[in-house]
Amino acid sequence: NQSSDPTDAAVWTHNHIIFYLFSLHLISALKADPEEVPVEVIVDSSPCSVTCGLGVKIQTLCLLKDGKTAMEEDVRRKDGTEVSEECRVRRVKCRESWQCGLRTITVTSGQRVEVDCLGEVMEAMGKFSWRVSWRYARGIISSDDSLFARWEAPELDRVILDPVREEDAGTYRCEVQDANFRRVKRVYWGIRVLPDKILNLDYESSLAQWDLAGNQENQTVSDQGDHRTALLYTILISLSIAGLGSGLILLGLHQIVKRRNTEFAQ
Repeated sequence: NQSSDPTDAAVWTHNHIIFYLFSLHLISALKADPEEVPVEVIVDSSPCSVTCGLGVKIQTLCLLKDGKTAMEEDVRRKDGTEVSEECRVRRVKCRESWQCGLRTITVTSGQRVEVDCLGEVMEAMGKFSWRVSWRYARGIISSDDSLFARWEAPELDRVILDPVREEDAGTYRCEVQDANFRRVKRVYWGIRVLPDKILNLDYESSLAQWDLAGNQENQTVSDQGDHRTALLYTILISLSIAGLGSGLILLGLHQIVKRRNTEFAQ
């Protein structure tokens, strides 16, 4: 029943015209030649920007020259497929694995420690688009989930310890879920907190100093060994010389006694 109001009639006519035009467009699309239907294939794709959690990758898509064959054979960049020069680049989300494993940090007491859970991609999509939960195992570095208790993080997407204390040491576990409660990321952060009296945390420098001290000690021991060896040689030579001298004296006395005995016999 068409309304007698001219305004309602105009709206009714306008809606019917839009519906008619949309129907014509849909019918023409269904009757279109498959060769005229644009078909895109991925010709190049970069690796995912992260090895765990949600990242992005860059894809290059180009139009196929033979759209009809592509629709009939469901071509997806087979060898020999010809593509046109009409290409575009897009960024798509990717996820290699939701398990990020255990990562460790060593700091001194009094420093600022910030542990980020979401990362750049998820942060760009909005930190309130995710469900982030934290758990904490005090005083130990471990990924055994039975050792963790719930931890309240005021910043939600990160843990900030400023200043960090020795009693803050332990493992912090972060887990991220999307709006559909699907697990997107889980990571363990093991934090070691050393007393503030320990100033040098440069492992390579400490190792070099350790090696230098060891070389100096070895050189000292070597010098002492050489000195002892030289002293021993000196003693042995002295004894040899002394023994040779005693032998000559005895030989001389023997000659004198023999000579006297000969003279007495005559």
